[in-house]
Amino acid sequence: MINVLFVCLGNICRSPMADAVFAHLVKQAGLDDKIRVDSAGTSGWHVGEPAHRGTLAVLKKHHIPYNGRARQFTHQDANQFDYILAMDRSNLSDIKRLIGDPPNTEVAMFLSYANQAGLTTIQEVPDPYYNNNFDEVYDLVFKGCQALLDHIRKTHDL
Repeated sequence: MINVLFVCLGNICRSPMADAVFAHLVKQAGLDDKIRVDSAGTSGWHVGEPAHRGTLAVLKKHHIPYNGRARQFTHQDANQFDYILAMDRSNLSDIKRLIGDPPNTEVAMFLSYANQAGLTTIQEVPDPYYNNNFDEVYDLVFKGCQALLDHIRKTHDL
């Protein structure tokens, strides 16, 4: 099983959106028995809360289900996930400060796969919590998820 974790600050906007979109793409590809998806936040502000209403609205608009609850990123995540993907540099720094560079886990910027694939030049997913740009964030997340799935399929021969 390949385990993928998306991480943002509060785990109510960007990372649950990526969690839902990636899980949807994985299911469409018939790989949901080979890839497990989750999300977390580096802060504990929203632990136990559902995703932001803007995230849920944009997912609903694209017919993608999601019913997860926010949780905080922990040191143990380094032992449970093969990919830990940060939505921005600040969260990447927080992740690395907590877990370092675990030998069997790829810790990276989420959009790095879309950058390498030429799908976008944007490197960080902006936080829609402050400006309500959930549609723009969805477009970036979708591109990032497509590129990540392609990367995982090639890397793991799926």
